[in-house]
Order: sequence, then structure tokens, then C-alpha cells
Amino acid sequence: MEKILHTTNGVEFTLSHAFLEFSYLLAAVLFIWGLKLLSHPETARKGNFWAAAGMVLAMITTLFLHEDGNGDRIRLMNVVIIIVTIVFGSIIGLVISKKVKMTAMPELVSFFNATGGAASALVGLLEFGNPANESLLVTLLGLIIGSVAFSGSMIAYGKLSGKIGSLHAGILKYVNFVLMFTVVGITAYILLLPDPQSIPMLVYILFGIALLYGITFVMPIGGADMPVVISLLNSLTGIAAAMAGFIYHNLAMILGGILVGAAGSILTVLMTKAMNRSLMNVIIGGFGGGSGAVSEEGGTVKEVSLSDAAVLLAYSQKIVVVPGYGLAVAQAQHVTHEFEKVLEAKGVQVKFGIHPVAGRMPGHMNVLLAEADVSYDKLVEMEEINKEMNSTDVVIVIGANDVVNPAANETPGSPIYGMPVINAVEAKNVIVMKRGMGKGYAGIENPLFFKDNTRMLFGNAKDSLQKLVNEINTL
Repeated sequence: MEKILHTTNGVEFTLSHAFLEFSYLLAAVLFIWGLKLLSHPETARKGNFWAAAGMVLAMITTLFLHEDGNGDRIRLMNVVIIIVTIVFGSIIGLVISKKVKMTAMPELVSFFNATGGAASALVGLLEFGNPANESLLVTLLGLIIGSVAFSGSMIAYGKLSGKIGSLHAGILKYVNFVLMFTVVGITAYILLLPDPQSIPMLVYILFGIALLYGITFVMPIGGADMPVVISLLNSLTGIAAAMAGFIYHNLAMILGGILVGAAGSILTVLMTKAMNRSLMNVIIGGFGGGSGAVSEEGGTVKEVSLSDAAVLLAYSQKIVVVPGYGLAVAQAQHVTHEFEKVLEAKGVQVKFGIHPVAGRMPGHMNVLLAEADVSYDKLVEMEEINKEMNSTDVVIVIGANDVVNPAANETPGSPIYGMPVINAVEAKNVIVMKRGMGKGYAGIENPLFFKDNTRMLFGNAKDSLQKLVNEINTL
């Protein structure tokens, strides 16, 4: 018989229980320390390691020390099943992560996030009819939020991987309002019932409507706005995990979920500000799906040869590189770093202008360039790099479109009007690297391409950069 340390409100606390609670506190410290290290590319890997170590600690102690209300431990057979499942899932995750390309990282994040939402939703479904469950409201909230995170993340995965297109039907805004009010109404009705478990079908209806809302709110969202949606869905998964933690009185789940939910929520707010959008527009699904009138400037684009571009770059004093999703598609991050080093050897100052929503997920460009060992202090945020545009000799736009589109400042009818962008148009010279004259992910024309100070360098970004490196080396 294990020694009882003390008794509170009829609950006996043993040494095992004390050790379990301490392990949760230590896991929370490791989560926070991991998040702190994730704030800088040089320490991000260590941050992932320490946060993962905290989760492993919490899982091990829960498996072997957790007790139910009767003081019973998890049965050995259940422990074996759980461990086998964890090992099987870990192997799958390891294989997927090893094979995935950096260009597919956004959809991988969405897919993994969907699994977290699904787990939380299933917890809500399983615990709804459990007589020992003391918190019906928390159970329903976990079910709803987890369901929305799951279906929304799966749609985001499909859109990012090109398997699902956008649906810009204006009626979806009203459908989303109806679905939201229906979810709230059913939830309130269940809470007011004297015996909610007597009508189990209601919770399945709620589950289905929440899944449908996750689909309808993500479907109309434009591709250029997807980073904000991914951030929002990540925060929802964290909140749902915290709800599951409350159901099971598991402090590690509660703290981990709160940290993910809080970090994701803060990032979502920052991203919406960067896009000059309303968070409510994200929630109702009217975000980025507009198709306002755009005055297309048109005109004639001017191309630049590799030799002319190399001369212009080699004899410049200050160059700003603006990366976009095209850089990721071409897997040109390493040759971009080589391009940077060659220019610096010529005495040219090189910086990277990073738009907060460039790419397909928050920090996408930072991740790519950090992978190529580009120094973090050369990655300059949009607000700061815009202050230097007037003194910049050349801006190199690599695969970016919407984040340098001057229509955001000049064309009131544009869908992106008012969105903060990198003001590449203010530089003395602009070289745009693109495969062709196709529109960006937002599907609108970019007047920058027709400006007098802009030259186009068509071709695969990786090949073009390598040729530029060779040309500059011969000067």
C-alpha cells in the first residue's frame, strides 16, 4: 500500500501523485523554454528538442502514474496498446517528415494540425456520455473547436497541395453565420437539458455541423491569405487540446494547449494586422475571397539579360532580396545564399526583405533561408526594410508577387488595397524573377511589372540565380 502524503476534500494524495504533478510542472517549463528557443533560427532545433522532451516526460508519467477517481492505474493491456500506437504513429510521422520537401511544409503543417483537432474532437465525443465527466460545457467546446480545426485544416491541406480549389460564392458568408448560430443554439440547448445524455443524437448533430463549418469557412479563403488561416487553425487546435486536458484533469495537456492556443492567437492577430484584415472576416470566411474591380495598368514589360543584370548587381552598393513562394517552389534557397555571398565579396550590402505572409505559412521564408544558413540579422521585417527602399540600388524579387504589389497602395478597387506590402517600387531598380507573366496566388495583376524602373528576368529562379552567380564571378 503506497503511503498517503495528505488528504484534501476526501482525495488522497500519494507519492506517485506528487511525482506525477511535479512531472507536469517540469513539462510545462520545458514547453515554455522550447518556445523561447524557437524564437530564433539558430536555437530553433534545440527548442523543438526541449519541447518534445517535455511532452515525452508528460506521456511517460501519465501512462505509469496516472490514477482514476477510484485510485486505479491504467491497465497494463491499455498501456501496451497506447505504447504500440505511439510507436506506430511516430514511425509514420518520421517517414513523412523525412520525405517531405520544404515546398510542401505548409500542407504538412496543416495535415498534422488536423490530426490534433481530430483527437480533441474524438475526446469530446467519447466523454460526452461518461457519467464521471464533470464538465459538460468544456466537453462540448472541445468537440466543437476540435471538429472545426480538423475539417478546416484538411481543407487547407487540400488547397495548399492543389487538390482543392477555392469557392468564392458570396452566399457562403451567410451560410457560415447560420452554421455558427446553429452551433451556439444546439450547445445552449444541450446545456439546459436536465439529462443531456438522454439525447445522444444531439451531440453527433453538433459534431457534424461543426465539421461542416470548418469546411465552409476555409473554402472561400484566397491562397494569399492562407498563412493567417493556418495560424488561426493552429491556435484552435491548441485550445481544443486544453479543453481535453480539463476533461481529464491533466495539467500537461492544459498547459500545452494554452501555450499553443495563446501563441497561435497572438500570431493570428499580428498576421491580420500585416494583411490589414479583420479577424471577424477570417472567422466568417469572407477573408481573401473578394474579387473587387482592379484597374490593370498594363503596358509593356521590359526584360533584362543575364549579363546586364550581373553588371547592375555587381556595381551596386545596396541590394534587397524579396523572397516569395516561387523561391520555395524552385528550391532556390541555397543558391540564393551563394548569390548573397558572391555579391558581398564584391563589396555589395545585401539584405532580405521579409513580408510576414510571404509563402504559404507563417515564417515560411524565414525557415527556407535559415535552412540555407542565411544570417538571421540579414532578414529584415517589412516595416524596417520599407524605410530603406529609397536608398536601395536594386530590389531582387524572387518568386514573390502579391507582397510587392503596389496596387495595395495605389488602387482602391483592388482586393488587396490597404494591405501592407514591401514597397519595392520605390527602389532605384527592380529585377523580378518569374517563370512567366502569370498572376500571383491572389489572382490579380501586379502593376510593378510595368513600371519604368522594373526589368523582368524570366526563367526558373534557381537556374537564373546560378547563372547570375557565374556571370558576377567573371566580372
